Amino acid sequence: MTASPTGAVLVTGCSSGIGAATADLLVKAGHTVYATARRTDTLAGLEAAGARVLPLDVTSEDSMSEAVRTVEAEHGRVGVLVNNAGYGEYGTIEETDLDRVRMMFETNVFGLSRLTQLVLPAMREVRAGRIVNIGSMGGRFTWPVGGYYHATKYAVEAITDALRNEVRPFGIHVSLVEPGLIRTRFEETALTSDAATVDDDSPYAALLTASAKATASGYANPRLATGPETVARAVLKAVESSSPRSRYVITPAARAMIAARTLGGDRVWDGIVRQQFKG
Repeated sequence: MTASPTGAVLVTGCSSGIGAATADLLVKAGHTVYATARRTDTLAGLEAAGARVLPLDVTSEDSMSEAVRTVEAEHGRVGVLVNNAGYGEYGTIEETDLDRVRMMFETNVFGLSRLTQLVLPAMREVRAGRIVNIGSMGGRFTWPVGGYYHATKYAVEAITDALRNEVRPFGIHVSLVEPGLIRTRFEETALTSDAATVDDDSPYAALLTASAKATASGYANPRLATGPETVARAVLKAVESSSPRSRYVITPAARAMIAARTLGGDRVWDGIVRQQFKG
């Protein structure tokens, strides 16, 4: 690994998908990258490519603190934090187990928040640093069956907006990347959630079936979905740009859906939802 002008880059959730693609691209671009995951055996490919690998569980205070201490001991500070770790727990509002929802919030929201808290003091001290949060187009609108997942991404939107203006006076840039449909294992994990599994006795059986069908169709459509490398390229821009954007929306379909929700109002949006989930 060569020295990076932005300092060491810490990326969470690198076992697969967006995190793996991002860490790999950053290494290829010459950055000093710490690729992390709960299990380091999932990071062998990234280590071979030149990344330093660390165990990191964003639901564990000890794990997060140790990872940040390691980077700071070797490089003085975390130069760039890419908060990518996250997953989807899908199901209806009524039927989803709230313990599972709490765990999703621990990963998607509180883990992101705490890791950010841990890296900021050293960034402020040198008045430089970048934080790139991986959100979702799902932080700008909500589908049925995804309400709790969308809530985590709405939270990431709010946290990122607040943080961006809080740390700007210290020379720290904050960007939010909002992917659309990205072909990873995300949809598989979301649709196999207990509450997303179709139970014929559920009053929401028809809705759950329509949701699974619409999701599978969307991810299979090359005009709607893209690979994780597309997100990685946006992260690289946020890391290297002299004037990084506050938001990077990934895929034309995501931009169209966000525009429909923002400009169309509830009546138009509810019509889109009914059409999409009519079964």
